[in-house]
Amino acid sequence: MSYDLAIHLKNVGKQYQIYDKPSDRLRSMFPWNRSKTIGRTFHALHDITLDVAHGEVVGIVGRNGAGKSTLLQIVAQTISASHGEAQTNGKVSALLELGSGFNPEFSGRENVYLAAAIAGLTQKEADQKFDEIVAFSGIGEFIDQPIKNYSSGMMVRLAFSVATSVEPDILIIDEALSVGDGAFARKSFERIMTLKDRGCTILFCSHSLFQIESLCNRAIWIEKGQIQEDGIAANVVAAYQNFLDTLNLQESIQPQQAAVQGHARFTKVIVDLDGKQEGLLKGFSCRSTLSIYGEFVSDVALPCPSAAVTLSGPDGRILSSAGAWNDEILLERDTDGLGKFSIHFPSIALLKGRYHVGVHLFCERGLHIYDWADPVAIFELEQTGIQQGIVELEHRWGKSIDD
Repeated sequence: MSYDLAIHLKNVGKQYQIYDKPSDRLRSMFPWNRSKTIGRTFHALHDITLDVAHGEVVGIVGRNGAGKSTLLQIVAQTISASHGEAQTNGKVSALLELGSGFNPEFSGRENVYLAAAIAGLTQKEADQKFDEIVAFSGIGEFIDQPIKNYSSGMMVRLAFSVATSVEPDILIIDEALSVGDGAFARKSFERIMTLKDRGCTILFCSHSLFQIESLCNRAIWIEKGQIQEDGIAANVVAAYQNFLDTLNLQESIQPQQAAVQGHARFTKVIVDLDGKQEGLLKGFSCRSTLSIYGEFVSDVALPCPSAAVTLSGPDGRILSSAGAWNDEILLERDTDGLGKFSIHFPSIALLKGRYHVGVHLFCERGLHIYDWADPVAIFELEQTGIQQGIVELEHRWGKSIDD
């Protein structure tokens, strides 16, 4: 492992054996059953290869059950990988699931010294840091009470204070700060920024994509135990958000089920930029073609609905829109109420930047909205010139007002 790296993972995998009933676990322990398949294997991680340099702040995003916590526990060495190579270079301090590493029967004081000893501090060093740890946590007089009597907020404040006070080379935070109150969260992020400026390597896992993009210069998106994206935090967050938006739309629809009486809804939406339909879509200003295809189901007792598409900036401001009824386009549907539409923006005139695509299902006059998804996709455009603004308008140059 290079000394330039704080974390090195190569082909790391983690599997768990899942049993249908407790007796199956017992049966699997007998030597004569070891060649038999009892239960099933769950792959939490699949051949993860990852290098993190000293001083990098890396955000980890992904859905619940994607493998984020398993990955962080392997880096923190609280669990072992089933196969592969996992190495760290420096003192590791981890704030994992709530209360991990604490003995509930011990007082807060005893747990501080226990955690300090695990982190490699001597008794003298722990004594020197004790008052600072307690002051930052705000536990006060409760420091000598058993932590089993602590609230979740008190526990996370103490755990964070200990984890960040032992001057780690590598700090791992897994969702724990979502438990603390607002005032402590602010103070915590100020300390994280101090550690970041000091050159501490940080792995930060959070469902708050705003925190990931603000704190981290790099992000990793994990899905089903595999790395889907690894790169600049803003790009990875956008791709992950796009995935979530698309997934939420897909999970909310049942294509063959009739619409609720008096209503209409989308059953499928595809956004295509130059043939690409997944992740953060990338193209070129005034050259790329943006296409949106949609399917819907509606109550046949109602007039056929109409559709609209919006293109917005990251701040939510609508930059352009198109409504089928406004363009005097009548959508069609079959006798079961199923319809479809598509719209194309050739040589899209938006200048460089990141944009959101929204889709909306209106009544036939564009007054009442039945269903919508915004954003349903995110795309990013590059440009060759140095034009400024949002859109390149058609224009020509001349010598007079009449040219």
